[in-house]
Amino acid sequence: MSLNSLSGRFALITGLFVLLAELLILLPAISNYRLDFLESRLERAQIASLALLATDESLATDLESELLENAGVFNVVLRRNDVRQLVLSSPIPGPISATYDLRDQPFWTSIRDALVQLADPQNRVIRVIGAPVNQAGQLIEITTDTERLRTGMIDYGLRLLLISAAFSILTALLLNLAAQRLLLVPIRRVINHMTAYASAPEDARAIITPNARLTELNEAETALAAMQRTVTSALKQKDRLAQLGQAVARISHDLRNILTTAQIFADRLETSADPAVRRAAPKLVNSISRAVNLCETTLAFGKAEEPAPSLSRFNLSALVSEVTEGEALASDQPDGAQPIEFLTDIPPSLMIRADRDQLFRVLSNLVRNARQAIEATRQPGTIEIGAGEDEQEWWIRIGDTGPGLPRKARDFLFQPFSGGSRKGGTGLGLAIAADLVRNHGGRLELLRSDEEGTQFILHLPRELAGLASQAEAVAG
Repeated sequence: MSLNSLSGRFALITGLFVLLAELLILLPAISNYRLDFLESRLERAQIASLALLATDESLATDLESELLENAGVFNVVLRRNDVRQLVLSSPIPGPISATYDLRDQPFWTSIRDALVQLADPQNRVIRVIGAPVNQAGQLIEITTDTERLRTGMIDYGLRLLLISAAFSILTALLLNLAAQRLLLVPIRRVINHMTAYASAPEDARAIITPNARLTELNEAETALAAMQRTVTSALKQKDRLAQLGQAVARISHDLRNILTTAQIFADRLETSADPAVRRAAPKLVNSISRAVNLCETTLAFGKAEEPAPSLSRFNLSALVSEVTEGEALASDQPDGAQPIEFLTDIPPSLMIRADRDQLFRVLSNLVRNARQAIEATRQPGTIEIGAGEDEQEWWIRIGDTGPGLPRKARDFLFQPFSGGSRKGGTGLGLAIAADLVRNHGGRLELLRSDEEGTQFILHLPRELAGLASQAEAVAG
């Protein structure tokens, strides 16, 4: 059993507490044994002295020595009626090393004296003072040695230690078994579930079912089950996304070839004799070119190789006009739909540096979402696009008078397949737009969304674009 395991450390802590309990039991017990031993010597000495006090004649020397030996003392002194009298006496083998008054001895002092006597292996002579039994005098005083006292304390301590150790070990074993049953077994069950889940996280059958009786363990199992369900769901979604990405990549590859052929034929429309066809041809060519670029970008994204923005300087007002013209044409298609007004507040001379095609995709996504939100209400509405600049950045604001985004859509606004608010939508538009803006070093934010409408703002930093333009100039 390793000390790094929970059971090993619990056993170690249990052992330490058992030792502490042994000390708390052993020290007072040995102290009480010492007091009882000395008090018994005082009582024996008092009984021996009564043999002399009961007669007026002096005792024989042999009898006096026998009484002292039976009492286990060398001398007995009684104080009666304020008179101190040496009742029994014999030669003292050495000087008196210490005096102990048992009439008023504090608890901690008694423990200290007991430890001192246990630690001293030499046989010493001590004086002990106490109160006579049955008030047979004012005090009784004896002299005795410490050898028999120390030997008795050691024997008593060993017996008590063995008995208490047996009970303590039994208690520790029972505690350890209880801990194994109540804590370690449920914890091992959780570990086994985690190991089984780690081997197959996509399998919902491996998710733990909380059934622990202890409140804390049940809460832990509940939290683990919730986490496992979240991970399993996320893995399934990622697997579906991976499969979808492979399918989109295959479709985009074939669609790119088709659009490339269409682009060749669209180029010839510019030489048409019809003036209307010649005017529409550039827009058709641009639309097909963007579609081809989108297919190539989708293929690159499927390979986890998102292309870096190709920065160029262009007029923002012209780009916004292209976006609004296309969405204005689309807004005329639904039957019974109310008119949508497109308002722009962009300085005609505002030039920005960005990837024109990627910014077109971003603005198209935002304006298309706004148009579709207004059309869903079948009420007239307004889409407003404003822009400006300062020393640090360019900004573009897109707002509408639609019904606002649902709460769920706002919580997962820029996450793929999670932020869609329109029925039938994929939830990819805003995620792609935010990703394209981040590629420019900028950010796309939701300013507000309520019953009065929705407003986004797009930030493009000047500093990053400036560095990129310098790199382009060096490369050129």
